[in-house]
Amino acid sequence: MADIPSAFAVFDDRFHRLLGPSPSLELLLEHHDYPFAHEAGVYLPSTDEIFITSNQFFNSSGQRCIQISKISVGDGSRKATREEISSDGVPMANGGINYKDGILFCAQGSETQASGLYYMSSSSPYTSNLLISSFYGRPFNSVNDVVIHSDGSIWFTDPIYGYEQGYRPKPELPNQVYRYDPVTKGIRAMADGFGRPNGIAFSPDEKTVYVTDTDWIHGDGNVNGMRPSTIYAFDITYYSGQPFMTNRRLFAMAANGIPDGIKCDVDGNVYSGCGDGINVWCPGGVLLGAIKVEGGAANFCFGREGSLYILNEKRMWKAQLAKSVRGGLLKI
Repeated sequence: MADIPSAFAVFDDRFHRLLGPSPSLELLLEHHDYPFAHEAGVYLPSTDEIFITSNQFFNSSGQRCIQISKISVGDGSRKATREEISSDGVPMANGGINYKDGILFCAQGSETQASGLYYMSSSSPYTSNLLISSFYGRPFNSVNDVVIHSDGSIWFTDPIYGYEQGYRPKPELPNQVYRYDPVTKGIRAMADGFGRPNGIAFSPDEKTVYVTDTDWIHGDGNVNGMRPSTIYAFDITYYSGQPFMTNRRLFAMAANGIPDGIKCDVDGNVYSGCGDGINVWCPGGVLLGAIKVEGGAANFCFGREGSLYILNEKRMWKAQLAKSVRGGLLKI
């Protein structure tokens, strides 16, 4: 077995197959004015571009904001570049996913702007429109992350981080997972009982849905080791033709920090951004290994043929795994 770079920690021999013969980790972009690389991570294969959202920061006017950026990932002959995108139409953007010809963003909202799901075009002038902002009139808290089912329905998480951080009104809903049908405009609460539901992902066969609970840290920065830092798995079971999240079980617990963004590869392995980088579990919940990044990672996305783009606040990294590795969303 060839030497593995120190950035890759192997806890189970099965991780070697995912790493391939020559795994690597390289710094793609760095920007120190504000934490530009925090959430979303939406890869567009047609243009080799990635849409990302920053962490919160205060702009030159003293206003709390989040900046959307478009990253051209480059290749061996040209460097990666970053373009700032007007973020006014998606208030306090967070998670995102490929949707139709653009990006579906989670907007956490503000005191005056609605939290909800916003669709944004992927090219200039980057127009956006609101899909949904309430559960039958009760406004969402601060919508966090989103995933699309093959039946066209949109599943998303809604924790209360915005209220805790002082830019959203008092919550009118519990911390829950929702399913929205864009055809019928129907909205259902799918699961409750979370501390702070955060990342969400389907297994490749869509028989399982994973939800990260980041209750370990609250929006005011309060940390408590007795609170969940956990990935829960649910079976998707159908009754009267409608899906339900059943058989809730603890899938894994982050050893370091919180499991934030979460995605699967086509073989069902589960990847999550944690306090020490990207952690990878097999479908049975065994921790296979980690891609170590100082400062950890909130989110990430798969590119082509085993490339993984890691969002590390003021840095963005590219990890190259085995070329046989494919992300479960795009399968490329």
